[in-house]
Amino acid sequence: MDLEAEVRGDLLVVRVQQERIDAAAAIEFKDRMRELVDTPAPRVLLDLSRVTFLDSSGLGAVVAVMKLLGPDRRLELAALGPVVRKVFRLTRMDRVFTIHERVSDAL
Repeated sequence: MDLEAEVRGDLLVVRVQQERIDAAAAIEFKDRMRELVDTPAPRVLLDLSRVTFLDSSGLGAVVAVMKLLGPDRRLELAALGPVVRKVFRLTRMDRVFTIHERVSDAL
């Protein structure tokens, strides 16, 4: 899974460089995120601007990363496309995560 990470102040920004987070990629996504979130930052922002498809396995992987961070760190999301946003809305996960329109809104 191609992910890029950058620290901006108290924020770790992780950019997903793939178009899909689905059953085929979910395990690799979780493993790669586990490596990246070792960087100490109280907030982690997942930039999903390139992701055009997210299935239930992908959603489960995002939730697993949130749980991995524990109660003292927050996973926030940014730049969800219409299909990905719909998945979060239909599953009511849009109430669980802080979702920003753009990465710059979270800075």
